[in-house]
Amino acid sequence: MSRHLFRLCIVAGLGASVTLVLVMLASQVSYAGIREPISALGRQDIQHSIKLSLFCATVAAGLALVFAVPSAYALARYKFPGKTIVDALLDIPIIISPIAIGMTLLLMFRTAPGSWVQENLIRFVFEVPGIILAQFIIALALQIRVLKAAFEEIDPRLEQVARYLGCGPWAAMRKVTLPLARPGLIAALVLGWGRAIGDYGATVTIAGSVKGKTDTMPISIVLNWSAVRIESAVALVMLLTAIAVLVLIVVRLAAGARTA
Repeated sequence: MSRHLFRLCIVAGLGASVTLVLVMLASQVSYAGIREPISALGRQDIQHSIKLSLFCATVAAGLALVFAVPSAYALARYKFPGKTIVDALLDIPIIISPIAIGMTLLLMFRTAPGSWVQENLIRFVFEVPGIILAQFIIALALQIRVLKAAFEEIDPRLEQVARYLGCGPWAAMRKVTLPLARPGLIAALVLGWGRAIGDYGATVTIAGSVKGKTDTMPISIVLNWSAVRIESAVALVMLLTAIAVLVLIVVRLAAGARTA
């Protein structure tokens, strides 16, 4: 009796969770249908926000991966003083609110070094580079977590064998570690990209919501909703949902390849 009750509770919890997600997805279609949101995607301002989001998220996720690989490898392979603190610090962008990240970046550019960078190198505040910077910070933390787990699953003895056979540390990384970690690299890149393209809080805080300039898809959703252009807002919501589904499929395929 207790076994059947336990199974019933488990199935009921799973069913309720799946039902909630399906109802949320169905509400997108039932509110505005399919035709009007799709036609709204042809508007020039909507296309601008889509192109801007794709560009910024791709650049941010790509740059983040360049820094995430050595960071995750160091955390997975080396022991050094303060490692626990460093590991915790790199998790901060995952834990705190994205708005807090954006506010911190704004405060950073109010310091003397930050002001010098703004005036002499690149302007970030209320500019497109600010979008990329905010998304970079958010994607980096997530990618480090994924890659650290991927590197920890690789037996260090394989790298030692490669070095014994004449490979230097760079060659061992290139010929052994990275190929074995390829599913993790794909998952990290895709998850970071998906997290970046869906960010609102950090992006809007540092880059603002300048229409036609810094309005990414999440920001454009809020702008269109505020202007009672419901079809345009729903179109972008549906597009972000489709991107999320695609990201999750790719990540699960990568995870399946890693465990195969």
